[in-house]
Amino acid sequence: MRLLVTGGAGYVGSVCSRVLIEAGHELTVIDNLSTGNREAVAPGARFVQGDVADVAADVLGEESFDGVVHFAARSLVGESVEKPELYWYGNVVETLALLEAMRQTVTPRLVFSSTAATYGEPEVVPIVESAPTRPTNPYGATKLAIDHAIADYCHAHGLAAVSLRYFNVAGAYGGAGENRAIETHLIPIVLQAALGIRPDVKIFGTDFPTDDGTAIRDYIHVADLADAHLLALESAISGRHAVYNLGSGTGYSVREVISTCMDVTGIDIPVQEAPRRAGDPAVLIASSDKAIAELGWKPTRTELPTIVSDAWDFTRTLAEHTSA
Repeated sequence: MRLLVTGGAGYVGSVCSRVLIEAGHELTVIDNLSTGNREAVAPGARFVQGDVADVAADVLGEESFDGVVHFAARSLVGESVEKPELYWYGNVVETLALLEAMRQTVTPRLVFSSTAATYGEPEVVPIVESAPTRPTNPYGATKLAIDHAIADYCHAHGLAAVSLRYFNVAGAYGGAGENRAIETHLIPIVLQAALGIRPDVKIFGTDFPTDDGTAIRDYIHVADLADAHLLALESAISGRHAVYNLGSGTGYSVREVISTCMDVTGIDIPVQEAPRRAGDPAVLIASSDKAIAELGWKPTRTELPTIVSDAWDFTRTLAEHTSA
């Protein structure tokens, strides 16, 4: 397929781009490089720098595309609370412009990078796709709004679309990994502390109703996530909007993640305990049964040491290049 990938200079977009190219697809990547890195764009992909709303229509109009894989988004929960206007414009308005460009150019299929944040604080875990969607921050709210818009475009215009709701993505693949100016994800934060890039790791909350008192999250390897995107492209059906959760189905506490990072790196990582953050649920674990049954998805890198080892290799390489 000839595919347009938005946000292909970011973490998930750059890994998925590599997997798509390995599968034989032809890629054009759009990214404004506000948070992505030009060097992360997959080798072999054509690159166009710009905002999706500004350039997508022109790119899609240049030649016939078979589909779009849409990663471009703002994704910092805390920032979304402080500056919701950036998220309602950067996520919703930009995506509406993309959907309209797809409609006008008759681009038939879309795979959308959604999030578990659309569910908010779950009543039951593991979380299934039919669970109530009650996001607790503008980031989750904007992603849910996009899901609703996509569903309407499918119904009215025959778009074939799949939304993939990620849980905690981690790991690295093909020389691509997490490399952000502002890092908020636990595993790269712990690994940065192991390298001395940051002084310690803060545990936000030690009084959750869990075995060790710290919050539990579901971690999915980014390469397994990329495999799901390939399957989603192949399974998309005209007029239907399908939604799938993507996770390992296994939860690890913050203390377990830190302990695993210490085991993998062989480094005693300093830890500081801190109060809970507002709105942090005790447990978030995905049910990916629907993706496994309907997409034929088979995650193969579900063990936490594997995820951490791949992330550690990337983090060390990145640090070496940065200091060179």
